Amino acid sequence: MNVEKIMHDLEAKHPGEAEYLQAVREVLISVEDVYNSHPEFEKAKLIERLVEPERVITFRVPWTDDNGEVHVNIGYRVQFNGA
Repeated sequence: MNVEKIMHDLEAKHPGEAEYLQAVREVLISVEDVYNSHPEFEKAKLIERLVEPERVITFRVPWTDDNGEVHVNIGYRVQFNGA
């Protein structure tokens, strides 16, 4: 596993997602030695499956404030593993 290459690809794909990128980097660094000692992980594309969500659901949440003004917010449900 080449952590820097993975991070470079993710930074290009997810610009502006500093917290996500930081979390991915920390996890990759922590599992790098174990991952590299198991070539079957590379064949199974384990890292590629871990860093991208399986499913992303977006939904709107309309609400009314105390002054009677309607607001609409966006909600997200991100699922990384359906197992």
